[in-house]
Amino acid sequence: CVCEDFRRCARRWLTCKSLPPGALERIADTIADRLRVPWFSGAVKINVSLVPPLVLLPVLLHVAALHFLLGLIILTSLPVVVLWYYYLTHRRKERTLFFLSLGLFSLGYMYYVFLREVVPRGHVEYSQVVALTCGLILMLAALSRAKKDPGYLPIPAGNEKPSHQGLPNKSIRGSSSGLHGISGAASSRAVNGEAKGYCRMSAEQPEGVKKDWCTKCQLVRPARAGHCRLCGRCVRRLDHHCVWINSCVGEQNHQAFILALSFFMLTAVYGITLTLHTICRGRTPFLALLYCPGAYSDYSSALSFTCVWYCAIVTAGMGYILLIQLLNISYNVTEREARLALRDNTGRRLLGGLVIDTGQYNRGLLCNWGHFLSLGSSPPQRSAEDIV
Repeated sequence: CVCEDFRRCARRWLTCKSLPPGALERIADTIADRLRVPWFSGAVKINVSLVPPLVLLPVLLHVAALHFLLGLIILTSLPVVVLWYYYLTHRRKERTLFFLSLGLFSLGYMYYVFLREVVPRGHVEYSQVVALTCGLILMLAALSRAKKDPGYLPIPAGNEKPSHQGLPNKSIRGSSSGLHGISGAASSRAVNGEAKGYCRMSAEQPEGVKKDWCTKCQLVRPARAGHCRLCGRCVRRLDHHCVWINSCVGEQNHQAFILALSFFMLTAVYGITLTLHTICRGRTPFLALLYCPGAYSDYSSALSFTCVWYCAIVTAGMGYILLIQLLNISYNVTEREARLALRDNTGRRLLGGLVIDTGQYNRGLLCNWGHFLSLGSSPPQRSAEDIV
């Protein structure tokens, strides 16, 4: 019984003794399973990772608006906590809806504060509110498209496994059966330097690019495709697994991902500018962000100013991600390829280390962008090896 586990853990904690292995995990799993809300068709289970952003973000922002020092402490520690949780889930190879929930709720709450605290002051025109709303809608539409199929490779019939999309804390383990029927499979490292579990095909491909056999998905992996350990699937032209959309970024959704980031940057900067022009009259947005006399004169202005700083921190982080993505596209390299090139010491650091040029697919700026804009425009060609 979980109650007995809880009492035993509480007793050991009060007596400063070590907890039995797995006790906290069992308690957390039971609480997560029992957390449900009533619905017409029966109780609906709630993902626990959705709850913290919905509760903590408004509370922390309202507390930060009480005083300048409280705002400084909270807005400094909040990114640190988010980064710590990211590295924690990344090390445990877990999928979580925390970051997607945080991003979507932050957008909704910032928009709510803008309509409630900033617009009633009368300094924002109706057309500006419409423009901001349209930017938010376009960003959500692009985000919805980016959440769709990133280009998963079809699992061969007879080798289908239960979907791991809903199992965030389970690692995917594959079998190497079926590999013996593939001629020339002898290397333990893939062409792209992938991790253990992949074997290299000896058949030569155009331009010397070889295809890899994935023992986890039991299929032939085309060039530039990779296996995502979080999704448990192979993805064509895998770039990375993005925690903010809780999905992979690959051949089919990379364009939508860049579009969502671009719309977010434009909408966020525009909203920050409108808010600062309202609460810090007569100052440029950059100067108002650094010094805004009277921002804490009333609670409404303090809350708006705190939300502006929160948006600025998030926008700076997303701007860095967008910059890296645009540079990678310009050199026709994916995040996965850059990481593997750094590990194998086969790439060149350019622009102060912002981009890693592998030299394998770089065909010049215009050709690289033309290749990116044509991603997903035609169905991928399947060779005889893919069918086998």
